[in-house]
Amino acid sequence: MPIVMEKKEAHKLVDSLPESATWDDLMHEIYVRETIERGLADSRAGRTAEVREVRAKYGLPE
Repeated sequence: MPIVMEKKEAHKLVDSLPESATWDDLMHEIYVRETIERGLADSRAGRTAEVREVRAKYGLPE
C-alpha cells in the first residue's frame, strides 16, 4: 500500500538538499524516506520478526 506523502514534507526534503543536488540525489532521498516510513508502518502493525528468527532463516549465527 502506498504511503501518503504530505506536500509540506516533500518541500522540506527538497529544501534540505544542497544547491548542487541532482535528480538522482532527490530520488535517493525519496527512496530512503519511503523505506523508513514503510518500516515504521510495518512495526506499528506488528509485521516484524525477531532477529534470531531472521538469522535462523538465512543460516546466520546468533
